[in-house]
Amino acid sequence: MNILSIQSWVAYGHVGNASAMFPMQRLGHEVWGIHTVQFSNHTGYGAWKGRVFDAPMIEELVDGIAERGVLARCDGVLSGYMGSADIGTGILSAVGRVRAANTKALYCCDPVIGDVGRGVFVRPGIPEFMRDQALPAADIVTPNQFELEYLAGRTVMTLADAIAAVDVVHAKGPAIVLVTSLVTEDTPDDAIDLLASGPAGRFRVRTPKLGLSINGAGDAIAALFFVHAATSDDIAFALSRAASSTYGLLKRTDEAGSREILTVAAQDEFVNPSRLFTPEQLS
Repeated sequence: MNILSIQSWVAYGHVGNASAMFPMQRLGHEVWGIHTVQFSNHTGYGAWKGRVFDAPMIEELVDGIAERGVLARCDGVLSGYMGSADIGTGILSAVGRVRAANTKALYCCDPVIGDVGRGVFVRPGIPEFMRDQALPAADIVTPNQFELEYLAGRTVMTLADAIAAVDVVHAKGPAIVLVTSLVTEDTPDDAIDLLASGPAGRFRVRTPKLGLSINGAGDAIAALFFVHAATSDDIAFALSRAASSTYGLLKRTDEAGSREILTVAAQDEFVNPSRLFTPEQLS
């Protein structure tokens, strides 16, 4: 596949495109990266250098790619952290141009808004853009639990709540929904759930909870799920492989005591996960 990935970039560490591009490339896919920001490091450190780019720059880069005559070979667009709401205009413009050139191209939106315990951590206007504009345009959306609650406008306490919220998101456009970092009353204290929903049904994977809090894991799992779902047309398989690879990546990171996710050192997990988790069909 050829994937246009529009996300943030950091010089040090692995978040945004620096977390998403390499796993897709390691699986044999070409990735055309456009960066929405260029920072020295991720914002979780509390201090960073760099700048946020604007929508015209995104559109200018897409113009340059289009001039190469290759947009018809683009199989999908992946978007993540934006930096500012106006960048959303450039992302949706890029999605429209790719779809005009290739009607089979898919758009996967990782709606980076915030997280449980942290709340909203993006700039004003971005949450509303994700809910009102990106969501209806997306084929696949990959929110965490906090983002699912925001997009659906409802609280998630139980598995039934999560399924109901996912149905609300489906009704707004996306055919496939992946919920990451899902913890409900049904989740054991030593585990964490992932839920995938699409035309073939709903599936859950439960993995052991690891004792680390790391940036970039959501970017990686969104990319992995997207390419596996697009190439296999099987969301249960995509959920299994994405969850297994990400668990292996995080386990290696935890064992090393690393502040940054070990995207390069643990790269074999993307191709041959050391532990495979089997999805449970919910419906």
